[in-house]
Order: sequence, then structure tokens, then C-alpha cells
Amino acid sequence: MKKRLFKLSILILSCLLVFSLSGCKKADEAAAPAAGSGVADKKVVIRLGHPMAPGNNVTVGYEKFKEIVEQKSGGRIEIQIFGNTTLGSDRVTMESTQKGTLEMSSSSSPNMASFAREFMVFDLPYITQPENQQKLYDALDNGELGKYLDNVCAKVGLKPIMYSEYGYRNFVTTNKPIANASDLKGLKVRTTDSPVEVAVAEALGMSATPVAWGETYTALQQGTVDAEGNTWGLLSDAKHGEVLSYGIDSGHNYSMHLLMINKNYFDALPQDLQTILVESGKEALDWQRTVTIELEDKAKQKLIDDGMTIKELSPAEKEEFKTLTRPIWDKFPEIPQELIDLVTATQQ
Repeated sequence: MKKRLFKLSILILSCLLVFSLSGCKKADEAAAPAAGSGVADKKVVIRLGHPMAPGNNVTVGYEKFKEIVEQKSGGRIEIQIFGNTTLGSDRVTMESTQKGTLEMSSSSSPNMASFAREFMVFDLPYITQPENQQKLYDALDNGELGKYLDNVCAKVGLKPIMYSEYGYRNFVTTNKPIANASDLKGLKVRTTDSPVEVAVAEALGMSATPVAWGETYTALQQGTVDAEGNTWGLLSDAKHGEVLSYGIDSGHNYSMHLLMINKNYFDALPQDLQTILVESGKEALDWQRTVTIELEDKAKQKLIDDGMTIKELSPAEKEEFKTLTRPIWDKFPEIPQELIDLVTATQQ
């Protein structure tokens, strides 16, 4: 009798063990679909949050990215785009992506300084010039500069997908006519949180006031600030021309909009889907950079047609801006010299 009970107990325990292992296997497959063979039948939904207005050069680039990803993946990946600060400012959405509560987001390079100080390098006044853009692109896409920034992003839990072209920022005002650097003195200028951007404003005699992008129109309208620095495209697309009257083509710093994905999320995807995202980002970026010049020219003309007076600076007047702001380069030792050298090498 005892023998029978012992054998029966062994049989029951064996069955329970089999069922338990089977259940664990199913649970593991559900928890890590990237490793499962059945993932080909599952749709991966990736939410992308960004702050840019409809029709902006950055916005259309992400729409192209969505189109290419969904076509290349045969519908296995769906990109859901939430633009125009629907999910919050670029800083808010990038924090969500860093935490893993949002898969992808886009931030301007000045606001990326809140996550990695190295991105302040692009805020240094006149560190890049429009005539050397292709060299900069090559270094970002295929050179040591891109590899350096990939490592910087990985340390804060992010992976770059697109270094979207944003453009060169120009100073504009609500009421005060401006024609040279001295005209900017005394203005309350909206800036991002970038310490370098704040320092540039102060070097030109302005009072820097960091304001979130989604609140900038109201701040200009209500007089909280009376100036800002931005691309013609974004100023026009965000309808800031309605509250702005004067501008100068200072081109004082270059900005990108960086499309990032949570690195842990990306690493957990199947290899083929990772490849699709990376390749689609490259294709969309090539297209986006091409259309940016045309869109920027159209936006500038629209601002003029709507009543804004834009002063074209002479070489001597632009040189004055460079002279006044060049000392800022020496005020930020936290920007690695190696990184500064990588960027300036693209301007040779």
C-alpha cells in the first residue's frame, strides 16, 4: 500500500512539473516575443511623439519614416505619430522614451542637452556653416562623429534613429526693428534650456528666458518675451509670424531634431525589425534633408509676404556676431574637446 502511494505521489509530482515547465515556457514566450518564432505574425506598434507643427520639415520627415517602415515591414510594424506637442514638449516626450513609457520621441539638439551635456556642442555659435552641411551629414551618418554620439545616447538609455535636419536659427522680434547685433540689446529672448543658448543671448546683451516650445507663441503674444531665435520653417509652420514683425538672418547656431528610440526596447526587437527601423531612418533622412532647403526658403518668403521685415546681414555684420559670441566656446569645459574637434573637422 505504501509503495503504491509512493509511486502515485511520484507520478503526480512528475505531471505537475511537466505542466509547470510548459506554463513557464509559454510565459517566457509571451514576455519576450522578440525571441519567439511566431513574432512574424504579431504587429509591433511604435508610438512616436514630437513637438513639431504640421507641414514642418521635421514633421514630414517622420511621416516619410512611417511610410517606409510600414512598407518595408509588410505591416509588421505600425508607427503611430503624435506631433505638435500632443504628448508634451520634446523634453517631456524624451523623458518618457528614456523611461520606456513611450517607444520613440524627437528632441531638438539644444533640449537634448538636458539628457546628455555633449549635445551642447551643436549650440556653440557658428561651429558649423551651411556651406559645409554635406560634410557634417557624412560624419554623422558614416563617420566617427556619429559613433561618438551613439555611445553618448546609449549611456542614457537611448538609440538614435534619425539626425533630422532642423536648420539654422535666426533672431526675430515682436516689435523692435533689428538690423545688427547691437539692436538685440535689452530684448527678452525666449531660449531652450540649453546653457549655451542662454550664454549666447547674454553675450549679445539680451535677457534669456527659457520657455517650453508649446508655450512660446503665448509668451510672445503676451509680452513675456519679445524675441526668439528659430528657423524660418518652424516660425512659419507654428504661425509665430502672426506675432512677429522683424528678423535678421543671423544663422547663429545649428540645430537638429533627433529621433530616438528606447534602447532596451530596440534591443529586444527581432534583428530583422531592428534592421528595418535603422534602414528606414536612413532613407527617410536622405529625403528629409533634401526637402528642407526648399521648405525653408518657402517659409521665409511666406513670413515676408505676411508682413515680416527680414534684414539680410552683410558679411561684416555677420562677422560681428561671430566675434561677440566666440568667447562662449571657452565657457563650457564639460563639452569634450574631442567632440568639438570632431565637429570642427567637418568644416575644413
